[in-house]
Amino acid sequence: HFYFVHKVLLVLQSAVFGLGPSCTVLFSSDDRTSDDGFFCSLAGYREGLLWKRGRDNGQFLSRKFVLSEREGALKYFNKNDAKEPKAIMKIEHLNATFQPAKIGNPNGLQITYLKDNSTRNIFVYHEDGKEIVDWYNAIRAARFHYLQVAYPGAGDIDLVPKLTRNFLNEGFMEKTGPKHTEGFKKRWFTLDDRRLMYFKDPLDAFARGEVFIGSKENRYEVQEGLPSTVQGTHWQYGITIVTPDRMFLFTCENDVDHLEWISAFRKVLSKPMLPQEYAALKNGHDIDSVTIH
Repeated sequence: HFYFVHKVLLVLQSAVFGLGPSCTVLFSSDDRTSDDGFFCSLAGYREGLLWKRGRDNGQFLSRKFVLSEREGALKYFNKNDAKEPKAIMKIEHLNATFQPAKIGNPNGLQITYLKDNSTRNIFVYHEDGKEIVDWYNAIRAARFHYLQVAYPGAGDIDLVPKLTRNFLNEGFMEKTGPKHTEGFKKRWFTLDDRRLMYFKDPLDAFARGEVFIGSKENRYEVQEGLPSTVQGTHWQYGITIVTPDRMFLFTCENDVDHLEWISAFRKVLSKPMLPQEYAALKNGHDIDSVTIH
């Protein structure tokens, strides 16, 4: 269930959030501070405390988050009285998706953004389900207003799919290196639109590598199985991704995972590339550009 702050100053059409016709959102017009330190003053601004997973030690610590449409960014601070944020996440590249199983909390939220053209993950939660849903909706509202400016000719219904997105698929696969003679190693993979990323651990902050998945018209394809010369696999269900530059080889543990990944890749390959995606392709990172330790 989604909950909303009363005295709504900003009203979005219900289609934006895929909710019933009586639902409106998002920011309260009255200044207030709650027991957990939440503070909200104006439409397009939200401030509060969330439990954030540490990048290196994996511990969840309370951190102050500030979402400002005026600044076009979501920021978080290591200390409540800190003047400089630890990270600045541009609304332009911001995404949020609920991840209770991965994070291990029913109110878990995964926030992603681009940093130096690479994906950065931030994992947060709040004890109150209402609070984390309000944050999720606030991010969607900020994204909505950004997209209205970025795409002035687009209708609201065209902007809905661009607000936030769930990953097309996630899970463990094995991969080998660019020579195809390296040993296969088990890694966690995430397919986020056209970005295929792999991590040593599902909760890693940064991907070990990324590859851009284009369209069939641009000579990208997915094949079931592996080249006959490949050896050293632990899992038998192979997948070959063909790009204009090279082939990427993966294996899945079972046929169910195999079919899910094949289906997800084909869904991406069937979509024509957008102009901004050609720019991403030009600046894209090779999946083996980061050394595996």
